[in-house]
Amino acid sequence: MSEEKHPVPEILTLRIYYEDTDFSGFVYHARYLHFFERGRTEALRALGIDQRALFEAADGPESFVVRRMSLDFRTPARMDDLVNVETRVTEICGASLEMHQLLMRESELLASADVTIAFLAKGRPKRLPKAMLEKLAALR
Repeated sequence: MSEEKHPVPEILTLRIYYEDTDFSGFVYHARYLHFFERGRTEALRALGIDQRALFEAADGPESFVVRRMSLDFRTPARMDDLVNVETRVTEICGASLEMHQLLMRESELLASADVTIAFLAKGRPKRLPKAMLEKLAALR
């Protein structure tokens, strides 16, 4: 039985809607946070990491939280653009991981983000479980 290799990076395709834009017709800067959040969420889901199940754990809630995020805006996205959010894990350390994300329109880089994600249990840092580490390694 062969194990299916997960593609690196995980890619989420999104359409830019009118609600995402500001008066200039470009995507409002804060919306990029939403796009990158969706990319991270779908990357974890694709790996079989169920965030809702973590939060509803019988021994108390576990969750991922953004500790630090750095964004670089290159070229604006516009209404009706079809964009891809590319997400990959760049580092895994104890109770946190680093992710690098790109927002692309075809081959054009629109924005990038470097994100530090902490793993919490009952509101306190917790080492990432071994099974989760193995899943996350697929995005490296």
